[in-house]
Amino acid sequence: MEEKLISQKKPFFPITRELNAYLKQYNRWVFTPVFYEDLLRFSGSIVVYDENDEDTLWVRVYYTDSEREDIDYNLKKVYALLHSDGNEASIPYLNVDAIDYCTFGNSKPFRIKIRNILNDNFIYFYVKRTDASRVYGLEFEHMLSPHNLNFLVNDTTLIEEHIAGIPGDVFIEDFLADCTPAQQAQIAKEYVKFNERCMIRLLGDMRAYNYVVIPTHDFDQVIYKIRAIDFDQQCYEGKLKVYRPQFFKENYPMVSIVKDKLTLDSVNQYKIEERSILAKRIISSGVRLDNLVTIMKQDHLTQPDYLKNLRTEIYKFTKDETFKSAKSAGEVMEASLDYVRRHYENLNMTKLIQSS
Repeated sequence: MEEKLISQKKPFFPITRELNAYLKQYNRWVFTPVFYEDLLRFSGSIVVYDENDEDTLWVRVYYTDSEREDIDYNLKKVYALLHSDGNEASIPYLNVDAIDYCTFGNSKPFRIKIRNILNDNFIYFYVKRTDASRVYGLEFEHMLSPHNLNFLVNDTTLIEEHIAGIPGDVFIEDFLADCTPAQQAQIAKEYVKFNERCMIRLLGDMRAYNYVVIPTHDFDQVIYKIRAIDFDQQCYEGKLKVYRPQFFKENYPMVSIVKDKLTLDSVNQYKIEERSILAKRIISSGVRLDNLVTIMKQDHLTQPDYLKNLRTEIYKFTKDETFKSAKSAGEVMEASLDYVRRHYENLNMTKLIQSS
């Protein structure tokens, strides 16, 4: 019987005064003209089906005429805040094409589709309940991954930009088998790097529907990248396996191509490459990352038994004594980042000595 990695829903954690100050310092904090609770006042909904007439687990909501006019206008203002300086000059040229509500998962977000009526270009963003775990996850993704992230937050509402790509479960089901052997080898390489990155920065629950695969045409080939799209499981769970995507059954097809296409030496090489890149990002992020970790160390983001188990499992995995004394999820995170940075610096020092 397969081990159940996540047994219950994670609670929402509030924004502390210190995290509030940090978010204001880096222009993440905003008083939105519409709140998550406002969007819950829909008067009805219809199921959204995909192109194969299967339930997407999203419903398209609608409001009374008086509610809709106000909500539409305020969602356009949110768009202006997220993607510009809040200037309302563009509002007459915007239309709210759809407001969808997700009935699946922990956060139950709203997905907003905004269209420019002058050229029919459209863009999505999400409205969610504020959760400190997700805010930390978004900030770490912004600083430690290859991708920058745009989001705004206040005490009750979180606005996230849409991350474009093919959902991992859809890619595995519909595209993976049709990739050439060379493409599958490249996907395997990216999956090893993604797996390593999630483990080091303690981003959990990367089941296939929580990340996207992004194909990019490069000369005569297609390059695939893998990117997380859900960040609420930051440091909360007590099992190390939760932070290693390879252990979720939904990802077994990805793990299978890693085994088929890569040798053990190649896997280790790609892990070392990702750790080195991550160490460089840790070093270059400087004061901003240090400030966030310092705030996180004082925050309450997990349960005592989860913390105890996680630090024990990471200690067994790394043999680093620092993890054993961690008193909060933030201290575990600090120890993980320090571990990667320290090993990178020691490796460079060894190379310097050998070459002298």
